[in-house]
Amino acid sequence: MSNGDGGSPEAPPPHAQLVQMAMGHWISRVVYVAAKLDLAGRLANGPKSADELAGPTGTDATALYRLMRSLATLGILSESDSRQFSLTPLGEALKADAPGAARSSVLTIASDWWFRGFGELMYSVQTGKSGFEKALGEPIFDYLGRNPEDASLFSETMIGFHGAEPPAVAAAYDFSDVGTLADVGGASGHLITTILQRYPKTRGILFDLPHVVRDAPALVGARGLTDRVEIQAGSFFDSVPAGADAYLLSHIIHDWREDLCLTILGHCRRAMNPGGRVLIIEMVLPPADTPHPGKMLDVMMLVGPGGQERSAQEYDALLGKAGFRLNRIVPTASAASVVEAVVA
Repeated sequence: MSNGDGGSPEAPPPHAQLVQMAMGHWISRVVYVAAKLDLAGRLANGPKSADELAGPTGTDATALYRLMRSLATLGILSESDSRQFSLTPLGEALKADAPGAARSSVLTIASDWWFRGFGELMYSVQTGKSGFEKALGEPIFDYLGRNPEDASLFSETMIGFHGAEPPAVAAAYDFSDVGTLADVGGASGHLITTILQRYPKTRGILFDLPHVVRDAPALVGARGLTDRVEIQAGSFFDSVPAGADAYLLSHIIHDWREDLCLTILGHCRRAMNPGGRVLIIEMVLPPADTPHPGKMLDVMMLVGPGGQERSAQEYDALLGKAGFRLNRIVPTASAASVVEAVVA
């Protein structure tokens, strides 16, 4: 409904806004099915009708038309008078090879296994325990270790979700005095290769579980950094590579309960070179009701792996228990900050 003066439409009344929030999972599943059927890829070369796509996608033509019509309402597709559908600029981003890894992110975040986990949010709120672990029967990272296809999609999702952060971190924090940089839990190497491309004198160590780093050689090689990045496999709960000047922990600390965070930080403290530092890349939560995406992500950390997002004061307390001193917090152009800590 217009406000009558040619300005922006009035916001829906509060009850309607709440109903819209409750309907959010409808949209999530509609976009998931579109990604699963690879409709963006099938429309990449031009418009097609639901009748043309029903056979290749193994769907009912009438039902597929209704799905595609809903996608047009969402702005992902555009429908012509002849009932043919084409991709919009938004829909182009759902192609498998599009920048930003949106398709992989949708296939992870709106997947059946993710829905089952988040369906246990009430359990998490009541107990403080992981709803994903209850739903899956095992911790989320154990599940990913047994399901390599989901694990690869998850790694790509992290690139999509945090895609703006690596260049923002590389621009905001000065790595010029770091001889060897260890990326602990660095997955396929998106962050460390971005940093090393900006700082040509720095060498890197990429460290993560074996099933996670299996995708790393391709990315490292594609960025021309094979001779500057050493890839090591292992668990940061057992140890971390020794001899680095700085240890990156990008979206690692927020995954785990406090005792496990202290284990990871303790391994870094013992492994680093004299005068070394830990660099925690996380969304540092602002006080009170200041809006921040990390506050919603914090709920995911509760229901997912069982960790949490933290404020500056909470990082200070955690680091102190691990034998570190919080030196400074460097904001970036993204929602994440660099929490720099040195040995106390």
